[in-house]
Amino acid sequence: MLSSFLSPPLPSLLPCPRRRFLSSTTAAAGKIVAIDAAQAFDYESRASSLRDRQSKLKIAIVGFGNFGQFLARTMSSQGHTLLAHSRSDHSSTASSLGVSFFADPHDLCESHPDVVVLATSILSAEPVLRSLPLHRLRRSTLFADVLSVKEFPKNLLLNNLPPDFDIVCTHPMFGPESAKHGWAGLPFVFDKVRVGASDDRISRCQKFLDIFEREGCRMVEMTCAEHDEHAAEIQFLTHTVGRLLAKLDLRSTPINTKGYETLLKLVENTCSDSFDLYNGLFMYNKNSTELLERLDGAFDSLKKELFGQLHDILRKQLFESPRKSPGN
Repeated sequence: MLSSFLSPPLPSLLPCPRRRFLSSTTAAAGKIVAIDAAQAFDYESRASSLRDRQSKLKIAIVGFGNFGQFLARTMSSQGHTLLAHSRSDHSSTASSLGVSFFADPHDLCESHPDVVVLATSILSAEPVLRSLPLHRLRRSTLFADVLSVKEFPKNLLLNNLPPDFDIVCTHPMFGPESAKHGWAGLPFVFDKVRVGASDDRISRCQKFLDIFEREGCRMVEMTCAEHDEHAAEIQFLTHTVGRLLAKLDLRSTPINTKGYETLLKLVENTCSDSFDLYNGLFMYNKNSTELLERLDGAFDSLKKELFGQLHDILRKQLFESPRKSPGN
């Protein structure tokens, strides 16, 4: 009796219907029900779903023009919650992208985004930042910029944001045209200017950077000063040459060479951007002035070399007598 009390009959210890644990379907009331679907006790599935939600950010894009919309498409496709504010009404475009548009910056800030992305033009960055009611944001909000120069926004954010706000300066070195087939392999520059030491703030900054890494960008961490030094040649020189060629009103011809086609493409790519962008690259990167002077000096040097050669040839023709033939 005692052993019978301590050891219940074997069947009572076994899970009853074996079919509940098999991958099968059951017809009930005309419906097909998957028995092996995730049930309420499927903790692994629930934990995975929680991790996925925790990896998402609420991102506010301030400056919802062409480039802001370009960023929003990818960020939204990754499952992040997107908010937007712009001085122009882009509510219709925002709606088509699944983005909540706020005409009033107070309403945007009261939505407490995790990250605020400054995606304005370089020239309007300062007045737009000053127009934001920063006191309505959470005190640990992360600010990121995507401007084409870096020392200027770094100093702008440091001087105007409360000390508790985190700052990461970034530059996706591509745009809607150059990245129309994807971001893979394209450089993304970033500088973690000020990020709090707590795990959640470090994690939030990394989640934002992961947006670009997930798309296959080549992640390049460098200081804002280093970026501007390189960008003067990479960007400002390219735009200057393209706009200079545009003033020549170059045309396609029936005998275009590959090199000439490259020049025409350069004109098309650089002049498709606004002059404000080009002007901003000049005004807000101290390296651009020096580069422009170097370019001017290089052109003068090249002209002198060409005209010097021409002068030597003319002197020979004018002042050196041709040798007489023996019969004369």
